[in-house]
Amino acid sequence: MASNSSKNNLLLPVSDPSRGDEKLFKGSAMTKRGAYAAVSYMSCAVLLIMFNKAALSSYNFPCANVITLFQMICSCTFLYALRRWKLISFSGSESLTITDNSTTLVPLQTLIHTLPLALTYLLYMLATMESVRGVNVPMYTTLRRTTVVFTMIVESILAGQKYTSSVVGSVALIVLGAFVAGSRDLSFDSYGYAVVFISNITTAIYLATIARIGKSSGLNSFGLMWCNGIICGPFLLFWTFIRGDLEMTMNFPYFFSPGFLVVLLLSCILAFFLNYSIFLNTTLNSALTQTICGNLKDLFTIGLGWMIFGGLPFDILNVIGQSLGFLGSGLYAYYKLIGK
Repeated sequence: MASNSSKNNLLLPVSDPSRGDEKLFKGSAMTKRGAYAAVSYMSCAVLLIMFNKAALSSYNFPCANVITLFQMICSCTFLYALRRWKLISFSGSESLTITDNSTTLVPLQTLIHTLPLALTYLLYMLATMESVRGVNVPMYTTLRRTTVVFTMIVESILAGQKYTSSVVGSVALIVLGAFVAGSRDLSFDSYGYAVVFISNITTAIYLATIARIGKSSGLNSFGLMWCNGIICGPFLLFWTFIRGDLEMTMNFPYFFSPGFLVVLLLSCILAFFLNYSIFLNTTLNSALTQTICGNLKDLFTIGLGWMIFGGLPFDILNVIGQSLGFLGSGLYAYYKLIGK
């Protein structure tokens, strides 16, 4: 009875693998909830990249790790409040009734089970935040598009995933487009490009770990986010302290500027919804689908990046490369929808 009451009272969708979801249409490999999760992720990701870029580049904020820390603190605060107000649960079978002494809100054994996920999440967040600094937004999205290859490799190793020739062909088209688009800009910043590729690797490992641990831990999207936050938060706080990032933040000339505070606040809010949609999309669909969704949203990211931040002049090779990448992403989405 408690389980049924919990599910009926939830106000936000969660990932419960045991639930039978309605397909988009007959023969489709994607459910309606999976499609909603994918669209939600793409919307949040575009806006978050813009706000992170504004904080790190437009305001020249020197501490990407501190932004990650603020985002994590806000995420845990939101989750704790929603859980205490009994608006969400952390697992599909969990009752909304909690006791006052359940400070961690999840069993210790579950926390230990999610340690690998928390570690890969921390590496993913730090690498992603740093990677957006040294590369202009259009080229950042171009290089990040190669993440799909790393994701396929990691999924094959960890989960023994096999891919059809149609999927492999669409991925190859994406990678080809990325190299064509970036062929005129490969000498831009060697450090920036290296960090982006490191971010690609950590992203692939992180997404594959979500798909694996998310299904074995019994936690839904909110539960996975909560465990990540309370495990990674103290480590990230210690890291920023010993590096002197906290002191640099307090001495930052625009730290109390209304414009910067608005950008920082919106970045934290969007990070919460982005992390939620990543967990939801990956557990409802797959790590590879999550990566392809990242490629599809690049169309809007590149357009906004060119208009707001600039940094990359018009070039016919870049346009051809971007078009090939979007074509490959569209083909993958099509094959996913028809279940091929």
